[in-house]
Amino acid sequence: MTPEAVISIAERGVMTVLLICGPLLILALVVGLVVSIFQATTQIQEQTLAFIPKIVAVFVGLIFFAPWMLSHLISYANEIFTNLTRYVG
Repeated sequence: MTPEAVISIAERGVMTVLLICGPLLILALVVGLVVSIFQATTQIQEQTLAFIPKIVAVFVGLIFFAPWMLSHLISYANEIFTNLTRYVG
């Protein structure tokens, strides 16, 4: 296996991780921002208030995005196993 092949596989892996985690991270960021704005306007300074809406939003996002995320993950795994026979053999 050449160094270029390893770098290519690693690069594709990092991009797949960013693509899979991105929607959930953006969702948590938006919900956290909304809760922070709510806390600032109402002057509620409870630190644990932001966690429950974020957790619920990420779980709902996970239910919504899970099929899409799984298809990308399976596609990447198939690509790795297909290329593995080409590099090893």
